[in-house]
Amino acid sequence: MIPRQRLEQVIARQQWIQEELLKQPDHRVVAELSREFSKLRPIVARAQRYFDLQEEIEETRLLLDDPELRQLAVDELSILSDQKSDCEAELLEVLLESSSNDKRSVVLEIRAGTGGEEAALFGGVLFRMYEKYAELKNWKYELLNSSDTTLGGFKEAIVLIEGRNAYARLKFESGVHRVQRVPRTESSGRIHTSAATVAVLPEAEEIEVEIKQEDLRIDTMRASGSGGQHVNTTDSAVRITHLPSGISVVSSEKSQHRNRARAMTVLRSRLRDIEDERASQERASSRRSLVGSGDRSERIRTYNFPQGRVSDHRIDLTLYKLAQILQGDLDELIDALASHDRASRLANLEL
Repeated sequence: MIPRQRLEQVIARQQWIQEELLKQPDHRVVAELSREFSKLRPIVARAQRYFDLQEEIEETRLLLDDPELRQLAVDELSILSDQKSDCEAELLEVLLESSSNDKRSVVLEIRAGTGGEEAALFGGVLFRMYEKYAELKNWKYELLNSSDTTLGGFKEAIVLIEGRNAYARLKFESGVHRVQRVPRTESSGRIHTSAATVAVLPEAEEIEVEIKQEDLRIDTMRASGSGGQHVNTTDSAVRITHLPSGISVVSSEKSQHRNRARAMTVLRSRLRDIEDERASQERASSRRSLVGSGDRSERIRTYNFPQGRVSDHRIDLTLYKLAQILQGDLDELIDALASHDRASRLANLEL
């Protein structure tokens, strides 16, 4: 049963937005309100139809006491009941539609956690796993910046993944990923446990995040290369520091102009993520379900090499297909997480 009070709140919110749009001078606020208005429009249309059908059903039921109209009322109630069921199903579908971020591209950040060199090696494993998944989805996978190790691992890797619904598919990957295996650096054959953190941020548009030029410090430096003719001899790498927040972003491709643009993309996404997190904490805690929290301090998954299994701790799912998953076969995991998230939101029915 859909709570009427919640639907009435949605209708009232849309009406308020409609009035606010007529008098709001700030174009950024207008853009944000317009996006929310568009999101609410299909919900409001179906909610009003749902209310109309409820009223028609109540009015028709009054005719059941009239002997001459009883059969007509019974037939009409059958039709109205079917229409109400269809409308309720449509309403639930739009209520549970994922956030407006879901169609966006993604800034993916992988960082080695506890475990030293082995954690960095595992960071490299995760990097290649997501790269293969992006290939399967025909998404563009672009390394923006990395800090690698001599054994081929990553202390840090920042990637831009461009493709439709990238955030919808990857948003549940944020958190601590734990690995259990015998490291390359281990001579006695003991199994070690180490970890890497993953952060998945929706790519923020320029209009969504206001960044003042005077709040930025932009430094250029020589980008690192792979040696020989590939060594960069110009100061093309760019580091942008957002002074109010202290966030610093580096992009180190060969083109300084492209590096500035990519670094600003990452910076906007991080600042928007901070604002989204602040807003999320101000809302009811029930909205932050276990799967959808995106808490990067939370251990979400274990990759056990000796047993060939991957276990997602949020939904108690274990798959004995480690090799396939590391080759980018993530859909079974992601589909299960998405289904759990949908069920949780249906139980809470929050927008």
